[in-house]
Amino acid sequence: MSAATGASVWRQPSQVWAVAFACVVAFMGIGLVDPILPAIAESLEASAVQTELLFTSYLLVTGLAMLVTSWISSRIGAKATLLIGLALIVVFALLCALSGSVDAIIGFRAGWGLGNALFISTALATIVGAASGGSGAAIVLYEAALGLGIAIGPLLGGILGEVSWRGPFFGVVALMAIAFVAVLVLLRTPNEKRTPTPLSAPLRALRHPTLAILAITALFYNIGFFVLLAFSPFPLGFGALGIGLTFFGWGVALAVTSVWVAPLLLRRFTRTGVMIAVLPLLAADLIAAGVFVWSPAALVAFIVVGGLLLGVMNTVLTESVMEATDEPRAVASSAYSAVRFLGGAAAPPLAALLWHAFGPTVPYLFAAVAVILAAATLVIGRSRLARIDARDADAADEAAAILVGDAA
Repeated sequence: MSAATGASVWRQPSQVWAVAFACVVAFMGIGLVDPILPAIAESLEASAVQTELLFTSYLLVTGLAMLVTSWISSRIGAKATLLIGLALIVVFALLCALSGSVDAIIGFRAGWGLGNALFISTALATIVGAASGGSGAAIVLYEAALGLGIAIGPLLGGILGEVSWRGPFFGVVALMAIAFVAVLVLLRTPNEKRTPTPLSAPLRALRHPTLAILAITALFYNIGFFVLLAFSPFPLGFGALGIGLTFFGWGVALAVTSVWVAPLLLRRFTRTGVMIAVLPLLAADLIAAGVFVWSPAALVAFIVVGGLLLGVMNTVLTESVMEATDEPRAVASSAYSAVRFLGGAAAPPLAALLWHAFGPTVPYLFAAVAVILAAATLVIGRSRLARIDARDADAADEAAAILVGDAA
């Protein structure tokens, strides 16, 4: 990314900020339930495996729905798709807050995941299309929203969770309603050209070797991501606020490296080079977390260090996917996200099962093996990834300019 591009990241049209704000709130939903997992398990007399299914139902439906989001948005338009997604999140978050059993919350979190899929896959393409400064600046802004949302979500969940486990869900309802109004009022799509996307487009996109390799990498990588995020509240042994503060630090670390460190590294190294270097470091961090899981202070430190590494990976993976094919960005994003969310869906309950069978160290070792497999996928498929390393900032800016012109 050029210096000029980096300087323009924060000077964006109001409609970009409206979508970015909604992204922050949407990503809050990922970590929101983290601090209240033990409280939900205790209050609703649920096992750790049942409680972890709050992540699984959410991520599974999000991943599967990603396969049809580009088909929907290409027919009803980006703004309508974003608003429907936000409305679904409001409705199902409210139903979660009013639920009386863990099974009901698991089901409503699935509906929440549907809304999340409609919103997230469309939001990235919308920001890329409307942002000033090129696609590189847009992706940094998107990743900043992701990092801020993931940081604030656990903190808000911890604060509200101290009052009641229902509090975080009510908080999302209020914030998502505000986001809905912001997108409704500020997002303008004059003369939006709609080119209907075939229902099979995401699956066809995954036949492209570059995108397929990145998707498989993301599947294994997301296992490590969500073991760290979804399982760690249990061995930490903290109350809701303590868990919230821990993952606030994790989210801040993720945001810092997403926005500032990753672009700095990409000025000096290739995208594949950065990922192949960072993934083994992440695996080592997960192994250390498993070895020192009995020490809350050490575990907190390794969680925050993990956030630093995850921030770099998130940004570099997202940029890589955006340049992996000539498919429309919404199609590429949907196809890639469908695969990676399926990896995230499997991780939390598997981690809980391994915990009960073998102790708290093994889930982290399982996550480390998954991350090593992600690195191996990149190494084995590196000859097919030349495209993402050859695309420099100028080429990305040109592609974004064409996309903006098409939407005008």
